[in-house]
Amino acid sequence: AVSRTPLSAAHGRPRPSVAMARRPAKCYRVIKNKPYPKSRYCRGVPDPKIRIYDAGMKKFDCNVFPACVHLVSFEKEQISSEAMEAGRIAANKYMVNNAGKNEFHLRVRMHPYHCLRINKMLSCAGADRLQTGMRGAFGKVQGTAARIAIGQIMLSIRTKDQHANKAVEGFRRAKFKFPGRQKIVVSRQWGFTKFTREDYTKWKNEGRIRPDGVNCKLWENHGPVAGRPASTLFMGSARTYKVRNDAV
Repeated sequence: AVSRTPLSAAHGRPRPSVAMARRPAKCYRVIKNKPYPKSRYCRGVPDPKIRIYDAGMKKFDCNVFPACVHLVSFEKEQISSEAMEAGRIAANKYMVNNAGKNEFHLRVRMHPYHCLRINKMLSCAGADRLQTGMRGAFGKVQGTAARIAIGQIMLSIRTKDQHANKAVEGFRRAKFKFPGRQKIVVSRQWGFTKFTREDYTKWKNEGRIRPDGVNCKLWENHGPVAGRPASTLFMGSARTYKVRNDAV
């Protein structure tokens, strides 16, 4: 059923109310003001368009996917939740079709916490009698967006070494869904861990790596020894730092 508004002054008959379309993302791309998150003061926020932040084999162990590729932002800007969902779908669809649904783990690394406002203005006949111009111009919440900085990781894929080039191509296609400039970076780390491939391989052979979901932890020589298994006790340190000879 079409909702009816009061009689039009021009024609003297009821006119249907038209739903207002979304503004283009270029209106909300620049970071200008303070963050405006959802809170008890900012209510009535619509749900973000993106609801899934991990796709693929998200429960696979850290040993399964050694290769890692990142999509890194090279601009300080706001990215709407609609663009985030479009980029996730583009990268996920390419990886499923070319690598296989069991051969990767895609993670969205940004979250749309910032609320976008709009001051709705009427554009129909006789609107000049109803609207108030700049009086009470603080708008209502229209959608959400993520604030990202230069060098911040937007999307990440961990996969097997033979599918690393497919992850790069998937991110190249996802770049078309985002404003601004992005760079595709092939990581030196092992999967989503913080250890390089050389260190991870060496420590895994020594038994120092403790898997922890998609991440892992390192058995160091710190902390109490009482509750640790005997196989995790080592004489030497895991990392060896360079010592300056001229240091006094």
